[in-house]
Amino acid sequence: MTRYVSLLGLGFGDCGKGLFTDHLCRTEAAHTVVRFNGGAQAGHNVVLADGRHHTFSQFCAGSFVPGTATLLASPVIVHPTGLLMEHAALEEAGVHDAFERLQIDARCRVTTPFHQAAGRLREWARGAQAHGSCGVGVGETVRQALAQPDTVLRYGDLRHPARALETLEAIRRALHDEFASHAPPHAAWAQEFALLANPQVARRWLAAVQPCLERAPPASVDAVATRLARPGCVVFEGAQGVLLDETRGFHPHTTWSTVSTQAVEDVLGDAGIAARVEHLGVLRSHLTRHGAGPLPTADAALDRLPEPHNADTGWQGRFRRGHPDALLWAYALQAVGRLDGLVASHLDAIGAAHPLRWCEAYRIDGEAAPVSALPCPPVPDLDTQAALTRRLLRADPVYDTTPVSTPAQWIERMQALAGLPVRLTSFGPTAAHVRA
Repeated sequence: MTRYVSLLGLGFGDCGKGLFTDHLCRTEAAHTVVRFNGGAQAGHNVVLADGRHHTFSQFCAGSFVPGTATLLASPVIVHPTGLLMEHAALEEAGVHDAFERLQIDARCRVTTPFHQAAGRLREWARGAQAHGSCGVGVGETVRQALAQPDTVLRYGDLRHPARALETLEAIRRALHDEFASHAPPHAAWAQEFALLANPQVARRWLAAVQPCLERAPPASVDAVATRLARPGCVVFEGAQGVLLDETRGFHPHTTWSTVSTQAVEDVLGDAGIAARVEHLGVLRSHLTRHGAGPLPTADAALDRLPEPHNADTGWQGRFRRGHPDALLWAYALQAVGRLDGLVASHLDAIGAAHPLRWCEAYRIDGEAAPVSALPCPPVPDLDTQAALTRRLLRADPVYDTTPVSTPAQWIERMQALAGLPVRLTSFGPTAAHVRA
């Protein structure tokens, strides 16, 4: 018999999915962790009791647990050279067999250097209207696959160099022509555009990804299904959070990734498996957001809360912290699908000396009656999501008069809001700090 558990972020990311994945792999002896959405823009931190740390991007956050395998299932976006770099970092941290425990669905789409360059150019071209890109090319890979389906490069295609080279050149030429007429806003633009202009890059890149293919050959649909049906425990490790979801998030400050219970069940259904999944929503004691977009309860005073693995530098820009927001969490709970429970991280951030404030409503443009709920339509569309984004950017939080001074108070409020039990909590960065 196989038990299936999913971890789905209920915020803007950075909620502790890596910590809880590591914990479940240890306590449930999970044999496989499935990455089922997003791509190399994920950043899931795991800290061990001996001080070792790794930010997992494509390998699963259970990789420190001996024997736990990673499955990159379609529709994950694979970054082959990124996998090689991440494996080198894992070897330095003492994990030497991560590739031997990696399975990649042959149907996974592949991020190339051309997607990375184009994604950065597109974000620079937006100027003050930047969306908040991570700069690793995931969104551009999906965007072009939708715009030009005949240029999709899949992981299995890399086993056929001539065919792959032809596709890579089609991608390069299409993206080069798209950006050729843009006026460079700064010197870095020229460096990225030069990559799109260089017909030698594709061949060099194909040579560079060969070690990845040799160590993790493309897996067939049947091989993926066999792995998923293996008796024991399988954990689905979600990337990003539902408030960044490509259709449910606050457009355009979203990521090209689907965060939902349905996305998990679709992977199992594709493998011919009809089984119940225990879906767990993951959230912090407070809201955070890395990059542009609305965060109504953002408060610079919360910068006092330590954040050792997130900085204000890089493509995403400032890392912001916000007080608990009942409206955003209620929206996330509706958008993500049926959950069986919650897991909550960073409860050690709550204390009487520095209480958190609980946002129970918004005032938007000075409305006389505060808004106490956000609409979550059954069938989302981007125009509706963009209109909601504009309202959120004008929202001022209305806080409950009673602060949240203890973890127990936070748990009580969260359980009342969600109508779900908080099953796991963490009071620190390692699996040893997780409490059931």
